[in-house]
Amino acid sequence: MSFKRIVYHEISGNRLVSRAKSPVVSVILFSLLVFFMFAYSMVSNVSLQSAVLTGKEDSELMQTNKFTRKMNSGVVLPISLTISTQRNMIVEADSEHQFKGRIRRKLPEPDIFRSDELTKKFHGRVLEFFNRECELQFFMTWISTAESFGIREILAVESVFKSHPNGCLMILSRTMDSPQGYMVLQPLLDRGFKVQAVTPDFPFLLKNTPAEAWFDDIRSGKKDPGVIPLAQNLSNLMRLAVLYKYGGVYLDTDFIVVNSFKELKNTIGAQSIDSVSKNWTRLNNAVLVFDINHPLLLKFIEEFASTFDGNKWGHNGPYMVSRVVHRVEGIPGYNFTILPPMAFYPVDWIKIVKLFKMPKNPAESKWVEAKLHQLNGKSYGVHLWNKQSSKLMVEEASVIGRLISEHCVLCKQVYAC
Repeated sequence: MSFKRIVYHEISGNRLVSRAKSPVVSVILFSLLVFFMFAYSMVSNVSLQSAVLTGKEDSELMQTNKFTRKMNSGVVLPISLTISTQRNMIVEADSEHQFKGRIRRKLPEPDIFRSDELTKKFHGRVLEFFNRECELQFFMTWISTAESFGIREILAVESVFKSHPNGCLMILSRTMDSPQGYMVLQPLLDRGFKVQAVTPDFPFLLKNTPAEAWFDDIRSGKKDPGVIPLAQNLSNLMRLAVLYKYGGVYLDTDFIVVNSFKELKNTIGAQSIDSVSKNWTRLNNAVLVFDINHPLLLKFIEEFASTFDGNKWGHNGPYMVSRVVHRVEGIPGYNFTILPPMAFYPVDWIKIVKLFKMPKNPAESKWVEAKLHQLNGKSYGVHLWNKQSSKLMVEEASVIGRLISEHCVLCKQVYAC
């Protein structure tokens, strides 16, 4: 029996019992009847709306899950489709408006773009630092915190001075250009080595280069920075710009120098070669040696700006230098040298793990000795492929352990990095 019928019979029964009573009672009973009927109607409507909304949300969730499965399976979506971050729904959007909105939300590195007293002094500090007896001028970049400039990075810096005791090393970094960064470098400064961290001035470095307009568009939100961290791509550009403005040697902070660079001039290294033809198949930008205003650097900067893609790892770095050199190699006026992998990348990133391992038997110990002899005799340095090896411990008596021990100057905590 329904709720309405129960209420009705109950009230009707009361009417029969109280037929002889006062009319006031009848009015009260009638009011109660109206109230219960109204309450029943409200409860029914709320239940119905709840069921409809629940069904709608379940339907939207099912559609979203289907969409997620399609994305995970590799289905390519039209450019006009985007995911609403507020409702988990697929919505139609104008691609240009979608693009601009996404960019404005994705410019996360205010320190990189900030102009202040430090950036204004950049050029003067560079000239002052290198206006001394420098066997060679080296550059590194550091886009992380000063706290993360750890033991392994310090050992890489030490290796520069082991092979170039009279060299000058500038680290382009806002975070290291601080009291904390100074403390990190102080043990080297106390030994008399010429190393300094300087906050870069991007507008100055890129002024009158093909990347000047690109940088303005990125900074103003007119150009898509992509999903790759913008700081990483700016590091790729900064190394090119600083060498173009000042000349010298650029090194990644996961590179151990084992021999002097003094005889190198306008040089880039091959990461891999064809086993049959012996021609290079890929170059890398972890080590660059170039004179000031070299035309190849200008070509690199131009390619960076004109083909920039912030969604593809390596597109604006190793792949970029490979594309440019492939086009200009052999053309008069560029005058540069490509060294084989043994020079800077003697161990591929896939095989770098083996160099961190302790030898476990006489055969492995013999292999370590042979590898060390090869590296010390034929390589200018060893790229450690930090993306692959950063979580590996340098084990005692390993190739990397021995190599660092032989090419450090402070030599603290070699096996703790």
